[in-house]
Amino acid sequence: MKFSEMKYERPDIGQAKVNAQEIKDAFLSAETFEEAEKAFLDWDRVVSHIDTMMSLAYTRNSIDTTDQFYENEVNYIDEQSPVFAELEQSFIKLLVDSRFRTQFKEKYGKLMFINGEIFLKSFSPEIIPETQETNKLETAYQKLLASAQIEFEGEKRTISQMNPFKESANDDIRRRAWLAEGLFYSEHGAELDNIYDKMVHLRDKMSKKLGYDNFVKLGYLQMTRNCYTPEDIAQFRKAVVRYIVPIADKLYKEQTERTGMSYPLSFADAALKFRDGNPVPQGNASDILQTGKELYHELSPETAEFIDVMFENELMDVLSKKGKAGGGYCTQFADYKVPFIFSNFNGTADDVEVITHEAGHAFAFYSARNIVPSANQSPTLESCEIHSMTMEFFGWKKSDQFFGKDSKKFRYSHLFSAITFIPYGTMVDHFQHLVYENPDITPEQRHDIWRKLLSVYMPWLKLDGSPFYGEGKGWQRQIHIYENPFYYIDYCLAQTAALEFWVIMQSSYDEAWKRYMNLVQKAGTQTFTELIETAGLKSPFDENALKEVAQAAENWLKNNKL
Repeated sequence: MKFSEMKYERPDIGQAKVNAQEIKDAFLSAETFEEAEKAFLDWDRVVSHIDTMMSLAYTRNSIDTTDQFYENEVNYIDEQSPVFAELEQSFIKLLVDSRFRTQFKEKYGKLMFINGEIFLKSFSPEIIPETQETNKLETAYQKLLASAQIEFEGEKRTISQMNPFKESANDDIRRRAWLAEGLFYSEHGAELDNIYDKMVHLRDKMSKKLGYDNFVKLGYLQMTRNCYTPEDIAQFRKAVVRYIVPIADKLYKEQTERTGMSYPLSFADAALKFRDGNPVPQGNASDILQTGKELYHELSPETAEFIDVMFENELMDVLSKKGKAGGGYCTQFADYKVPFIFSNFNGTADDVEVITHEAGHAFAFYSARNIVPSANQSPTLESCEIHSMTMEFFGWKKSDQFFGKDSKKFRYSHLFSAITFIPYGTMVDHFQHLVYENPDITPEQRHDIWRKLLSVYMPWLKLDGSPFYGEGKGWQRQIHIYENPFYYIDYCLAQTAALEFWVIMQSSYDEAWKRYMNLVQKAGTQTFTELIETAGLKSPFDENALKEVAQAAENWLKNNKL
C-alpha cells in the first residue's frame, strides 16, 4: 500500500486499556502454553497497531510541521504515550512472571525477557507526568528548528538548505553561511538553554522517583543497554582519545595543507575537505534515487525486492522544503510491514548517504518484518546503526555513478569522515554523562563543559569567538542530546563495527556481504555483543578493534591522497 493511502486513526488509549485487560485476563487464566501464547500474540498485535498509528502521525508531522491536524495528533500522542507504556509494562510483568516462561524462551528466545526486565526497571506510572512534559519539550525543540528561515544569498532558507553553502569552496560564501546559521542558533540560545534545562531536571526527577542517583542509570535502562555498562563506555572513550584522536588530528593537519588554511581550523574552514570543493553528487535527486535503486538490485535478490517495495509504495520523502522538520530517520509501519525513509536532500554528499544509511535501516526492518513477536524484529540501537553505517560502505560499489568525476574524492572524504566522526560522537556522549551527573549546573557551565571537551576530542578546531560555533555552544544543534539521551555513542560503537566490515571488503566484498547478511538476519534475537560475534568482528570494547581500524583507515587514506 502506498504511504498516502495508509489510513491514520487516533490511537484510542481507552479502548487499548479495555483490550489490555481482556488479554491479561486470558493470559492469567490460560491452562496451557498454547492458550497463553494466543493471548501474548493478541497483545503483540495491539502494540503493533498503536505503534503504527503513532509512527504515521509523527512522520506526517515531520513532513509538514505546519499541518495543524497532525500537530494536534502529535500533541495527543505526547500526552498518551506514557499511559500506553504503563499498559505495556503491566503485560510484560505478567510475561516475565509467567509459569510458561520456559516454553516462551524455548520458542521465542531469552532476549525478550532480558529486555522486558530492563523495561520494568525503566518505567513506572509515577513518572508519567514528567515523561509527558519531556515529550512536549522535545516537540517544541523540533518545531523551533523547523521554523528556521535564515536569510542568505537573497532567499530565506531552512537549516538543511544551508548545508551546501556551509561546504562551499568559496571561502567568503562558506564562512558567511556558518555565520548566518550560527546567528539563528544564537538568537534562540536562551530558549534552547531553557528547553534543555527543563529536560535535564525532569529526567533527573524521574530517576530519583525510580530510586536512581541520577539519570545516567535510567538513561542506560531506557536505551536497553543489555550487555555493557557506563564503565565499558568510559573505557571506549579512553581508547578513542588514545587511538583515534591523534590520527584524526593528523588528517586535519593534512587537510590544512590541501586547502591552504591555518591550523587549528575554524568550524567553517574545517568543513572544506578539498580546495576545489567537496565531492558533490552528479545529477538531481531523481538521479541519486535511481542509482540507489540500481545499487540494491546489484547487491542481492533480497535488497532488490526491498528497494522495489520502497519505490512502488512511495515510502520515502527526501526533498527539503519549508516547514519540514530537519534531519533524517527511518521508521516503520508494523501493520503494513514496511519501513519509511525521511530526509532532507540538500545537494551535498549527504544525499547519497541517505540512500545508503537510512536504507540500511529500512532493509534491516524489511528483512525482519515477519519475525514474531515484534520485539524480536529489531535489535538495540547500536546494532541498528551497524546496519546503516555498513551499508554506506557497500554503497562504494556505485560511487562512480553517484559522484562521477568526484568519486575518488567521495571515497576519501567518506572514510576520512568515518574516522573523524568517532571523536565527535564520543564527545557528545561524554558531555551527556557530565551533564546528568551534575543536573543542577547552569547553562553557561554546560557550555563550558562542551568547550573543554572540544579541546580533548577535537583539538584541530579553534574557538574564535564567532557566534554559536566559535563560542563553543554547538551542542545545541545536536538533536539527539535533546530528544534521545545517550543514543549518540551507539553511532561510535557501530562505526567501529562498520569500519571492520570495510576492512573485510578490501579483501573480499562477498565475504563482507555474507557476514553482513548473517548479522541482519538475526534481527533482534541477540544482544549487541552477540551480534558482533555472529558477524565475526572484534568487539568495540576490545581496544584492539579501534586500534586496527584506525591504522587500516590511515594507511588507505595515505595511499589514496588526492
